Amino acid sequence: MTWVITSLCRDKVDMACVEVCPVDCIVQYTGDDASAFPNQLYIDPEECINCGVCEPECPWEAIFEDEQVPDLFEADTALNARIVDVRDQFEVPEKEDGDPPSPDEVKANKEKWGYDG
Repeated sequence: MTWVITSLCRDKVDMACVEVCPVDCIVQYTGDDASAFPNQLYIDPEECINCGVCEPECPWEAIFEDEQVPDLFEADTALNARIVDVRDQFEVPEKEDGDPPSPDEVKANKEKWGYDG
């Protein structure tokens, strides 16, 4: 079992989860093909130790255990797994200061993706 960052992180990229990860397995794509790896964070399934400390830190509620990923975000599990093949194009991002999203912003983001969880 590992953890998966879903599309709820897309273009949000809050780094709270990065700060708490004890093994630096949360990474960001640095390559040139944005269609292959959209602007979001990813969890390297080979480095993740399944501690789960990232999940409650995500203000966008975008992180799920792989077995608990909602069907709507099923493709995100495979997307996170694909980073293993091109791991050299990912790096642990530097924390950027910013305000956490409001509850209304989180709700609007979920609605955007059609997720009611």
